[in-house]
Amino acid sequence: MSATRRLAAILAADVAGYSRLIGADEEGTLNLLRSIRAEVVDPSIGQYRGRIVKTTGDGLLVEFISVVDALRCASEIQTAMGEANAKITADKRIEFRIGIHQGDIVVEDGDIFGDGVNVAARLEGLAEPGGICVSARVQEDAAGKLDRTFEDLGEQSLKNIARPVRVYRVRPTAIERAASSVEITPILALPDKPSIAVLPFANLSGDPEQEYFADGMAEEIITALSRIRWLFVIARNSSFMYKGQAVDVKQVGRELGVRYVLEGSVRKAGGRVRITAQLIDATTDAHLWAERFDGSLEDVFELQDKVASSVAGVIEPALQAAEIRRSRERPTSDLTAYDLYLRALPYTYAWERESTLTALGLLRQAIERDLSYGPALSIAAFCHCQLDLNGWAEDREANRREAVELAQQAVRMAAGDPGVLAFAASVLGYFGEDIDAMMALVDRALALNPSYAQGWHISGWLRLWAGQTDLAIKHFETSARLDPRRDALKLPGIGQAHFFNRRFGDALENLLMARHATMSHVSSYRFLASCYAHMGRLDDAREIVTRLRAITPVVLPNYLPFRNAEDRELYLSGLRLAMGEAE
Repeated sequence: MSATRRLAAILAADVAGYSRLIGADEEGTLNLLRSIRAEVVDPSIGQYRGRIVKTTGDGLLVEFISVVDALRCASEIQTAMGEANAKITADKRIEFRIGIHQGDIVVEDGDIFGDGVNVAARLEGLAEPGGICVSARVQEDAAGKLDRTFEDLGEQSLKNIARPVRVYRVRPTAIERAASSVEITPILALPDKPSIAVLPFANLSGDPEQEYFADGMAEEIITALSRIRWLFVIARNSSFMYKGQAVDVKQVGRELGVRYVLEGSVRKAGGRVRITAQLIDATTDAHLWAERFDGSLEDVFELQDKVASSVAGVIEPALQAAEIRRSRERPTSDLTAYDLYLRALPYTYAWERESTLTALGLLRQAIERDLSYGPALSIAAFCHCQLDLNGWAEDREANRREAVELAQQAVRMAAGDPGVLAFAASVLGYFGEDIDAMMALVDRALALNPSYAQGWHISGWLRLWAGQTDLAIKHFETSARLDPRRDALKLPGIGQAHFFNRRFGDALENLLMARHATMSHVSSYRFLASCYAHMGRLDDAREIVTRLRAITPVVLPNYLPFRNAEDRELYLSGLRLAMGEAE
């Protein structure tokens, strides 16, 4: 039969963690996968006129007439799998990763070939477990025809594909998210003390530009609640994953592993502020308390404390007054500086050069207005640290000096603020200050706020730099439990800890997932290249170095925070080998 060409939508899927599942229970995994194929996957493919081209032990390749059909099929499969997996423990779940591309294919003897197929396969590799990644061509054709949100991941260099491909991550609808968990039992076990998540507050100001102010209110209330030591408080990053969504409070409780959920709204008009809040028991959906707080803009800090105090009073009346640090010194009394700080925060964790510089510009304005503003000082120092780590600093030595000076000033100005202490410790620890002193500094932060997820995360990095790899892993895991919707943030650190322990297989698994979760995290690419090189996989190492060159001008770092000489040499020797093969 002669070969023919045609345009088609290609869906590639595989099972995440298939080797681990087979290793743990080969017969059970194969039986479950056969059942899923028969009950979920194959019927959905048939419904949307797909043709199964080939199957492997853990995956399949499917051809569709249209991208809309392919995406509908993929979404239906992932929704059904999410609903089924809600009843299964995490270590036994079968989760598909799916990639979809539309392109020209060659058809011969029933099989298909060409870039269209290769791109779909590479997109599948970028997808999260349970997720879908598509090319720009698919996004353009599907936009407006399906109730889907597409998150732009930017242009990605894909293996054996000549040109970069713009990639989008498909986000499920709220209905699908609600359908993906039908069990009343929490996915995450409830902690042994009262637990709460604060959802993003709705902006009722009538001005979209005030969104940052509403976010800042919720974040400040999270901070105030976190100072109550008998409370387990979910980090802002996880609770803000629900921003802009119509949420099911029971579902939030199950996904975050908390008993209580606080939601509310903010209205800012002229010089007045109104905060409304309600506390809900996520296990029963019962409304426990609701209140409205009105005041002038100058009273905004007091209003935040009133909300936190009232919430604590409902949860544990006997400890309400004693545990909230109402008398603590405010970070700043300058509302303009506070406003600039709030505007900077969204840019701080973008891991992009321009976003980091934007954050720095806003923070510098805040510091100019209040030279003692500890949070602004410490976050500005952290931004300088990002510039160094990613090779973006034009004058590295000047950048280092400014970072250290800002961090030291932050500690002097706000020695009782856990966030300031932790971020300052991370910056000073990175730039070579006494690592034992920096670990003591972050320990002090965690003593002040045991629910501080970012503090545990920073503690993990400091322990890793000190050579305490097993303790680093433990602290990264603790951070992930407090910030479960952003648990991917633990992956780079855990991957590096396994790397230094010479557990290259475990390191590779975490670093690959880290690369997919944080596309521009330079450190993950460097360690991945070194890991591949030490495993003898030089072609893969060379490919990673090629990708690394696209996101930073500095492939081989000129500075390392790791105190152990053997660790440094292990890392650099692998990276040099990968670079030598790439050049």
